[in-house]
Amino acid sequence: MTRIASPTELERIRAEVLAGRDPERPHVAVCVGTGCLATGARAVLAAFEAAIAEQGIDATVGVRGTGCHGFCERGPIVVIEPAEICYLQVKPEDVPELVRETLVEKRVVERLLYLDPRSGERVVRESDIPFYKHQKRLIFGPNRTIDPTSLEDYLAIGGFRALARALFKRTPEQVIEEVKAAGLRGRGGAGFPTGVKWGLAREAECEPGGRSSGASGASGKVVVVNCDEGDPGAYMDRSLMEGNPFCVLEGLTIGAYAIGASEGYIYVRQEYGLAVENVGRALRRLEEVGLLGDDVLGSGLSFRVKVHRGAGAFVCGEETALLLSLEGKPGEPRTRPPYPAVRGLFGRPTNINNVETWAAVPRIVSEGAAAFAAIGTAGSKGTKIFSLVGKITNTGLVEVPMGIPLREIVFEIGGGIPGGMRFKAVQTGGPSGGCIPESQLDLRVDFDELTRAGSMMGSGGLIVMDEETCMVDVARYFIEFLTDESCGKCAPCREGLRQMHRILTRITRGEGREGDLERLLELSALAKEVSLCALGGTAPNPFLSTYRYFREEYEAHVKEKRCPALACKALVRYVIDPARCTACLICMRKCPEGAIDGGKHRIHVIVQEKCTSCGTCLEVCPARFGAVRKISGVPVPPPPSEEERVIVRKKKAAAP
Repeated sequence: MTRIASPTELERIRAEVLAGRDPERPHVAVCVGTGCLATGARAVLAAFEAAIAEQGIDATVGVRGTGCHGFCERGPIVVIEPAEICYLQVKPEDVPELVRETLVEKRVVERLLYLDPRSGERVVRESDIPFYKHQKRLIFGPNRTIDPTSLEDYLAIGGFRALARALFKRTPEQVIEEVKAAGLRGRGGAGFPTGVKWGLAREAECEPGGRSSGASGASGKVVVVNCDEGDPGAYMDRSLMEGNPFCVLEGLTIGAYAIGASEGYIYVRQEYGLAVENVGRALRRLEEVGLLGDDVLGSGLSFRVKVHRGAGAFVCGEETALLLSLEGKPGEPRTRPPYPAVRGLFGRPTNINNVETWAAVPRIVSEGAAAFAAIGTAGSKGTKIFSLVGKITNTGLVEVPMGIPLREIVFEIGGGIPGGMRFKAVQTGGPSGGCIPESQLDLRVDFDELTRAGSMMGSGGLIVMDEETCMVDVARYFIEFLTDESCGKCAPCREGLRQMHRILTRITRGEGREGDLERLLELSALAKEVSLCALGGTAPNPFLSTYRYFREEYEAHVKEKRCPALACKALVRYVIDPARCTACLICMRKCPEGAIDGGKHRIHVIVQEKCTSCGTCLEVCPARFGAVRKISGVPVPPPPSEEERVIVRKKKAAAP
């Protein structure tokens, strides 16, 4: 591809790309996102290439590796177009059969199709699988249709048409007004209106003699992609950057034009190796063809982008900490104002948005603000990508309209709670978010509703919990995470979180004291009010939301030394029901502490003084007997007498 020097040239090349592609030509799309790579997708892709060549159909059938499709639990995922036949959990040894049956004989291989547990029927098309059927994949959808390393693939779906429109048909101010009219709010957590943020950076003036960014010697405005995704279980930004880096870069370039920036940075977590590789390849390709660098598309805009790999500190997701890290300093938040839009990287006006926010920009510019604003609620427009994990049947990434009921995400898309368990809560917003109980399942998911419920949108993590989850221990876990990740710069966060963690740990060990809950509330109020940054200000949310909705669990732990969920190890005891024990010896042999007394014809008894509550006996006890059970907060039943223990032969004879 030659250098593209004008919008006319861009459309000519796009037409050439499309002319060389037959939409009816079969092709195989293999997900090679990180999730599927972990389950062998690279070998599956290689197997398809070899099997198609062996069948002699490589001239008529295409193969491409794509980004993440979202249904990560069922990877590796293979979709055969244009029929959209979706095969799940494909292994390399399945590939010859798939090529022969589906591509040559035109038959589906039913055993690899999705099995709907409700209807008992196999589902052929990807979009008909319930996990996908209830989604609206506008930003994430192209992941499954393009090779993330192919500029031609991105051009074929309309790539860089939005950039051309912005550069040649819109002034910077008009672009900003369009983003404002769309109602796009930052997808990184705070939900600040993106257009307003851009406007502040546009109006900011560069200080004369300001410090430069180093080797480039630049001193103008800066735009930054925040790909420092630190929430446990969250990987939305990672998958977008891996699967569609051109879209993120197009949005970033539009933002640079609107704000007046000449330099951009992508701040990405060190462990996101594939994302770094794909975006690096995309940057080089775009500079080769004139879509980045000097005189972009012949517009006179000069814009260059660098990739910076962060060290993985959670606090660097906060924009001022991220900027200090970019400058080579410790990643610690600083006081605001001045805000980064006025004085950011090296003292230069800087605009920071996360990956998903930048990826939404091309769609807004190409389709217009009204189309974007037509989706969602009054205060939260468009769609949102969530990471759906935890005690849920369908784990993966989902993109849904703002305002969708939480119940629909959990039960229609997520497939409900596995193992016949009952839904208890869902945590939204990452470690600093809150837990939403069953009574709030009809809550509509948007920025404002989640905040009113005591949680937050955050970057988009959804962790589902079932009835066996202890909410006190959940709060302890997330406060521990935030304590470890606190930069330590301000005392309310550094010391307050440490004290909260100590108290919560005591409570889960059955050592709770009178006044502990009141002290937790005091520490939470202090951290929220005077912490330097959002990490400390939102860190009490896991405690506050669980205390708000599950206060009885806290009181049971403190007052009764009991864990209602039977989850806190120190408050749980294991006992053997003499009426069910058949003296099979399994638990006695497997107990690592030798804490089970029994024999071939003697009902077993757990010696509580030796038991460490590891749970091995419960795991190994045959389900048909179910003799081992957990108890909490009540005295351990007395063991049967010696005479009562020698009655096993009759039981064994009667056992099914």
